Amino acid sequence: MVDLYNVGTYNVDMRFKVDYLNEMERMLEKVLPNVTLKAKPNLESRIRTLKRDWEIVYNMFSGKDNSEFGWDKHKQMVVAKDVS
Repeated sequence: MVDLYNVGTYNVDMRFKVDYLNEMERMLEKVLPNVTLKAKPNLESRIRTLKRDWEIVYNMFSGKDNSEFGWDKHKQMVVAKDVS
C-alpha cells in the first residue's frame, strides 16, 4: 500500500482508486509467485482489519478520554497511569 501511495497512480485525495486491490494482487504475485492470495476476499479482508485496528490505536492516543494513556517522546514508549 505504501508503494501504491508513493507512486501516486492509485492515490486520489487520501483514498485509493477502485483498482488498487487488483494492483496489490499483481505486486504480491511478483514477490510471492506461489501464493494464491486474491484481492477479494483476502486483501480486502486484511485491509478492513488493519483499518479497524488503526482506529482503536488512534483513539487510544488522541482521544479526549484516553485515561492518561499516551506516548512518551523522550523514552520512545507507551505510557499509562498506574492503576494501583
